[in-house]
This record gives sequence, structure tokens and C-alpha cells, in this order.
Amino acid sequence: MATKAAVSVAASVTAASSSSSKFVINTPHRFLCLKRLSSFSSFSASALAIKCTSISNCSPNKSARSMEGFTTRTKASAQPLENADELIASVETFIFDCDGVIWKGDKLIDGVPETLDMLRSKGKRLVFVTNNSTKSRKQYGKKFETLGLNVNEEEIFASSFAAAAYLKSINFPKDKKVYVIGEDGILKELELAGFQYLGGPEDGGKKIELKPGFLMEHDKDVGAVVVGFDRYFNYYKVQYGTLCIRENPGCLFIATNRDAVTHLTDAQEWAGGGSMVGAICGSTQREPLVVGKPSTFMMDYLANKFGILKSQICMVGDRLDTDILFGQNGGCKTLLVLSGVTNLSMLQSPSNSIQPDFYTNKISDFLSIKTATV
Repeated sequence: MATKAAVSVAASVTAASSSSSKFVINTPHRFLCLKRLSSFSSFSASALAIKCTSISNCSPNKSARSMEGFTTRTKASAQPLENADELIASVETFIFDCDGVIWKGDKLIDGVPETLDMLRSKGKRLVFVTNNSTKSRKQYGKKFETLGLNVNEEEIFASSFAAAAYLKSINFPKDKKVYVIGEDGILKELELAGFQYLGGPEDGGKKIELKPGFLMEHDKDVGAVVVGFDRYFNYYKVQYGTLCIRENPGCLFIATNRDAVTHLTDAQEWAGGGSMVGAICGSTQREPLVVGKPSTFMMDYLANKFGILKSQICMVGDRLDTDILFGQNGGCKTLLVLSGVTNLSMLQSPSNSIQPDFYTNKISDFLSIKTATV
């Protein structure tokens, strides 16, 4: 779906020719100018339209809740899912969020295995997309297995993978380094993609001894700072990432997501990756380039990888401002489940402008909801 923000970004992109995959962005960032996106060319325009952000083209006046370059669409109120069979028959692929949809913390939500088995039996493609960057795709595969779910690694797309895939799509120089404020999942995906990195969990124990005249050194070869959820977040990481973004020419500021809360356990909501990203926004006065939901980067990557028509996709999630907006920005059908962050009063609040196509209690409703008419 075209949006005003996407049109605004696209207006700043000048194609070398209408049939070429070369683009010129009106920014001095040397990593993004005149880059041919090689194997990622079929979704290059989306990669460029995420909201290209470096220290030289950001403004401290940009809204902290800019929806990563997208505006919400005005539409009729969401309808309760009354005919699951009709929705299932209308699409080829279901994209599921994980936290709040498949599981909460380390506890599987009731009815999930039977629901996934039923959809597979009908020939539906299943894809699992999560904004949680603490694990790599391989690590998430093990979590699915531990919970008794048979999910292939190729069906899993975490924002940790999206960060590495984005750097690959812009031909991020292999002689440059990535400073990571985040956990092991980001490090593993960067390593698999062949990028040099520093930071991560090992910087969690580092402290700064402030004394008169103290100057903190940082690596001048860092060309990108990737920020994700980080349980080892500290002042050392804030200062190191801030120095790289503010002082290294053209250094990218990339966020895996800006989720306000996350489900670390099934007992309560916990502060999410957005709190770590917000700290770096505050110290740098810059806005990040977000590669996770609701950015369309992962959607376009998936459509390209599997050859999926977006109109044949249904996005299923529990968050309005990430999952549902992700599906709407990608031109997909959307289904909100009330088993996670969003409840019915939040959905129906007059202040909520994000309306999915349908809503239901949990994905196992696919097994029981039938139409009353023939």
C-alpha cells in the first residue's frame, strides 16, 4: 500500500534509468549511494524506502513515534472472525508473529499445534516472523522444537536476521565493522553473513570510570550500530554506540524493532527493545532505520524469497502498531489475535486508528469457527 511517507521517501530517490536497479539517494552516506543491490534487486526499492538514516541526514525534530516512515490507513472497524474457512481459502500463506500468538515466554498457547497441522494439511505455507532479536533463526528453530512444533529454519524470520540481510542488501563494506547493542542472535546472524562485529553481551560487564579528563576511545572503523533487545544494556554501551553514530562519518543507526514491551515470561509484560533504541535516540538525537516490523523490508524479502503474492498473504499478530501495520503496509490481509498484547478494549478504543481486517481470541479459533449459513 502506498503511503504519504513512502511517497515522500521515494521522491528523494533518483533512478539512473527506469529499468535500472541503481539508485541515488539524496544523502552523503557512501554506503547507500549508487549501490547495485545484486541478489536483492527485486526488493531494492523497498529496502531504500524503509527510511534511510545516517548521522548526516537525520533531524532531532523527527517524531519518536513516526511509525518508521509509514502512516496508518483509515478503514472500517475490524470485524470478528466468523468464517475461518473462508479466510483460510482466500490466502496461500499465513505469516505468524510468535510472542503472544504462538507462545508467551516459554509457554505454548493452547491449540497452536493442532491449528498449524490443520493449515499445513490444507496446503498453506506457514512463515514465522518475530521482532525479537535475542535469537538467530537456528536458535529459534530449537525453541520451536522444544515446544513440540515442527518448524523448518527456512520458515523463521527474526529481526536479528533482518539486520544482517539489510546490511547485505546495501553492500555494506566487509572492511567496516558493526557495533552491536543486543544479544547473541544478532551476533550469530552477522557472522553468518560475513560481517565483522564487536560489542554484544561481552560489553555488558564493562564499566566507565569517570574521572577528570577521561576520554573514551571507540573504533573508527565502525560503520553501523545495530540496536536490539538487550538484557545486558548499560551506560558503556550507550556511550560507545553514541560515539560511533555521532563521530564516525556516515555511520548507520539500525534498530531491529521499537517494541515497547515484550513477553519474557507469561506472568507479565517486560520493557521491550524500544527502550534500548530510545536511549540511543536520546543521546544521538537521531532516528533509527528500523528493519523489523512494521517496516516492509522483511515482507518484501519474504515475498521475493518464496515468490508470494502479497494479496495472497494473511498476517496474524497480537500487536496493532507492529504486526497489523506490517501486514497493512505490505498489502496483506490482517488478523489480530487477542492472546497477547492487545485486548478488545484497546482495539475498539476511539484513539486507535489501526484496524485489522478481522480479530479473534487466538489462532486455535481457526479450528472451531464456522459460518452459520450454507
